[in-house]
Amino acid sequence: MSINRVVISGNLTRDPELRATPGGTQVLSLSVAVNDRRKNPQSGDWEDYPNFVDCKMFGTRAESVSRFLSKGQKVCIEGKLRYSSWERDGQKRSKIEVVVDDIEFMSSGQGGNGQGGYSAPRPQQSYAPQQAYAPQPAMPTYDAYAAPQMTAPAPMPAVAPVPAAAPMGAPEVVDTSASVYDEEIPF
Repeated sequence: MSINRVVISGNLTRDPELRATPGGTQVLSLSVAVNDRRKNPQSGDWEDYPNFVDCKMFGTRAESVSRFLSKGQKVCIEGKLRYSSWERDGQKRSKIEVVVDDIEFMSSGQGGNGQGGYSAPRPQQSYAPQQAYAPQPAMPTYDAYAAPQMTAPAPMPAVAPVPAAAPMGAPEVVDTSASVYDEEIPF
């Protein structure tokens, strides 16, 4: 069994490029900078070293998402690794890239201001076509932060106290006041 899942979070290093294959499939190419933290051997300080990860997204989602991505924007990408090899000018070349299954915008606004934090997509960022506004009937609202309505708790059943255990080495005391029926004795 093998598992091929990748989750990366970082900033876009360039504006994404959207193109179409001869068959008409949309392909979105993007590059994400992911920092690796290492200790500098000369100074002893911790430093960030960037890794640049090439990513590709396919299909109609690629076209939709391309409108909302720009250089510097923080994103979280989930996908799988794909190995590619080809020959150019007599030399063999290869690379590993991430095929994007899911992408989450993490910047708080357009332009990748780098403040981070997840913000829910604004209405104009939805993938569905925009509908004309039509008033809706009032719906009851639920406030998740309001104090819940509490009712009096049901009374707890009375429980007989459990006697404390005798200390080690003490003779065992048998309570003869308990009712024992002869039918319950196995011998």
